[in-house]
Amino acid sequence: MSLNDIAYSVLDLAHARIDASYGDAYAGMVDSARHADALGYQRYWLAEHHSMDGIGSSATSVLIGHIAGATKRIRVGAGGIMLPNHAPIIIAEHFGTLAALYPDRIDLGVGRAPGSDGATMRALRRDLTSGVDDFPEQLAELQYFLDDARPNQNVIAVPGQGSHVPIWLLGSSLYSAQLAAKRGLPFAFASHFAPRLMMEALHVYRAGFQPSDVLDKPYAAIGVPVAAASTDAQAAHLFTTAQQSILALLRGEHLRLRPPVASMEDLWSPIEAQHVRDFHQVAVVGSPSTVKNKLQALAAETGADEFIFASSFFAPQDKLNSLQIVAEQMRGSV
Repeated sequence: MSLNDIAYSVLDLAHARIDASYGDAYAGMVDSARHADALGYQRYWLAEHHSMDGIGSSATSVLIGHIAGATKRIRVGAGGIMLPNHAPIIIAEHFGTLAALYPDRIDLGVGRAPGSDGATMRALRRDLTSGVDDFPEQLAELQYFLDDARPNQNVIAVPGQGSHVPIWLLGSSLYSAQLAAKRGLPFAFASHFAPRLMMEALHVYRAGFQPSDVLDKPYAAIGVPVAAASTDAQAAHLFTTAQQSILALLRGEHLRLRPPVASMEDLWSPIEAQHVRDFHQVAVVGSPSTVKNKLQALAAETGADEFIFASSFFAPQDKLNSLQIVAEQMRGSV
C-alpha cells in the first residue's frame, strides 16, 4: 500500500508544559491545528481524559468548537468521548450543536473506558449502575438521537436529531473491533498507547465487518506516536519528552511535558524502560527519510486506511516542524 493512499490525521491531548499554563497549551493547540489544516491533514481529534495533571482535554466538545472555529477545512472531532461518562442525549446535543456551527466538519469517536480512575469516575456523577457492559446500548441510544426522528418520538436531541454526525468506535482491545464490525462503523485502534493487540484487532474488525448505511466496507485507522526532525539523532532527543511522559504515567506522577534530555538511562530502570518501549512499539521517530521508511513499513504491515499521529513535544515549534515533515512524507512536498 502506498502512503498516497492513506489519510493522515492528528490526535491532541492539549498537553501542558511543566513551565506553562493550560491557556498556553490551548494556544499551541490552535497553532498546531492551523498548521495541520494547511498541510492537508484529514482531521484533528481531541481525547477525553480526567483528573490528569498536564492533560487539558477534559472538556472535549468545548475544545473541538474552539479548534473548528480557528481552522477552515480540516475535520475536527473527538478521539474520543468516553460514552459511559455521559448521557447519550447530552453528547448528541453537544455534537449536534457543533455540526450546526461547522457543517460537515465534525467527527464523534466514542470509547467505553472511563478515561480516568475509579474515584474520578464517581466524581463525574454518572449513573454508577451503568458501565462498560452497557456500552452497546449506550451506543445505540446515541445513534438514535443523531438519526432522523421517529414518528411520535417523545424525546429528541435539539440540536442533534437528524444531524447524522459520523460516529467512530475507538478501542485498545478486541471488544470495540467486534462491535464496530457488527455495527458497520469506522474503527480506530489505540495503537499509540496499546499496540499489542493491534494486528489481531484489525483482523477481527475486517473479518467480521457487516456493511451498513454508514460504510459498505471496513475503514480502519491506527494511532501512531511520532517525532520527526531533521536528523535521527535530533528526533530521538526530542522523543525523550514523550518517553518521560509515559514514565511519569507508570509512576503515577504529573503528566506535564518535561524538556528533552540527553539520555533516558539515568531516569528509568530496565523494567521501566521496557514498559515505555512496549508502549511506543509502533512509534515513528527519525529524520524525513527514516520516517518515510517506517511509515511505509507500517502501512504494509497493517493495511490501515488512516494514520492518526500523536506527539508530545516540549517546544511548540518542534511540533510544527514534525507535522510538516510527516505531511511531506505522506503526500510528497507540500
